[in-house]
Amino acid sequence: MEQLKPGTDALFILLGAIMVLAMHSGFAFLELGTVRKKNQVNALVKILVDFAVSTIAYFFVGYLVAYGVSFFAGAETLAARNGYELVKFFFLLTFAAAIPAIVSGGIAERARFGPQLAATAVLVGVVYPVFEGIAWNQRFGIQAWIKGLTGAEFHDFAGSVVVHAVGGWVGLVAVLLLGARAGRYRKDGAGRSVISAHPPSSIPFLALGAWVLTVGWFGFNVMSAQTIDKISGLVAVNSLMAMAGGTLVAVLLGKNDPGFVHNGPLAGLVAVCAGSDVMHPLGALVTGGVAGAIFVFMFTLTQNRWRIDDVLGVWPLHGLCGAWGGIACGLFGLPALGGLGGVNLGAQIAGTLIGVTWALVGGAAVYGVLRASVGLRLSAEQEYEGADLSIHKIGATPEREASW
Repeated sequence: MEQLKPGTDALFILLGAIMVLAMHSGFAFLELGTVRKKNQVNALVKILVDFAVSTIAYFFVGYLVAYGVSFFAGAETLAARNGYELVKFFFLLTFAAAIPAIVSGGIAERARFGPQLAATAVLVGVVYPVFEGIAWNQRFGIQAWIKGLTGAEFHDFAGSVVVHAVGGWVGLVAVLLLGARAGRYRKDGAGRSVISAHPPSSIPFLALGAWVLTVGWFGFNVMSAQTIDKISGLVAVNSLMAMAGGTLVAVLLGKNDPGFVHNGPLAGLVAVCAGSDVMHPLGALVTGGVAGAIFVFMFTLTQNRWRIDDVLGVWPLHGLCGAWGGIACGLFGLPALGGLGGVNLGAQIAGTLIGVTWALVGGAAVYGVLRASVGLRLSAEQEYEGADLSIHKIGATPEREASW
């Protein structure tokens, strides 16, 4: 059995990596369905190429920053324990690559391709791994400081804050620096403010993306145990309950709007990541329900009142629901509320604030430098024509375009 365990662990985490890799197709189709038809090809290309850039950046730099592990060794060394360290890298890479995938949805339809790939390399190679190492590998002594201050370490089992909040708050910075899409917010002939709807191009593709993400999320959360002996059905059922809570609240508050309905489960799953291993299922249900409400309310507020053109709502969905998940872990993880314990609210607030602050600083540095040096935005003509034809020289339905 001792000889079998390394191989079983490698297979376990490999299956998790494959499930989370599949989630990236969910990111692609969610964005494809939400943007207008002239930007569908760009949505698909961005997610795939971002993942490739993320792989290189994380292999050579990011994994070393977070875990102090380099792959500059012989294949015999790398293959030890059935290559478990390599497969663990693959699994954690799929988390790291979620950062640019999240940002992509916020800046859709008007961002230049090359500068975003440069941002991806720095975000995945440096910005994300610094906080990842703090939260998951005791880097830089921050966890010890939080424990000394609050009596417990910051707990984030599967990345509500490490992945989602960081990605969402970086995305907010990118959206603000990029500005709104042309014509999104304008004045009419009488000088009154008008909001152009820019409706989704395909609800079926949007729904497909949401479903792929939802299914893959069970690998995202359950396989965060990383070894077979630590697998927990509690994580799976908590994820399920949070998904259900997010969906039902979103359909109620969103008044049956399919965009809200299909983002509801994602909001719940984002929020439950942090405490999915310590909450009671009822706590997970409440956590997901609150996340669904946060998304519907804050998406509407940011788009209509604050006029922040966050196309897929990545800041409400990932940034705010992720931060809520970090805090909710410190509530519903407590034995008094049915949880397993080992967490406290003070530590969760501290860790969440550190993650959000680091994301804002890192996002401002990366996108601020790019905007000042090479520019972030398509020209007005390119944006009008659409990213598909401007960047990729082909549309999603070229035979129709040819007939025009």
